Amino acid sequence: MIVRFVLTEKSLRLAERENKITIIVPRNASKKEIRDYVEKTYNVKVEKVNTLITMTGEKKAYVKLAPEYNAYDLLSRLGLV
Repeated sequence: MIVRFVLTEKSLRLAERENKITIIVPRNASKKEIRDYVEKTYNVKVEKVNTLITMTGEKKAYVKLAPEYNAYDLLSRLGLV
């Protein structure tokens, strides 16, 4: 379901300050499907999902985690930062 994680300065700042992870997902993925996948796969609770289509045609999702979970810790646990 997740094509790849986005690891830019902006996405890492969002993880630290707003508790959001940024991922690229398939174009046909719905917000509910993204929420369910992230919750089941990474054992976290998702508060909100925002999506957009990038200039290159990819679908980007900003996934805000519930306050009891830390987005930066999740990225660290996955070995991404």
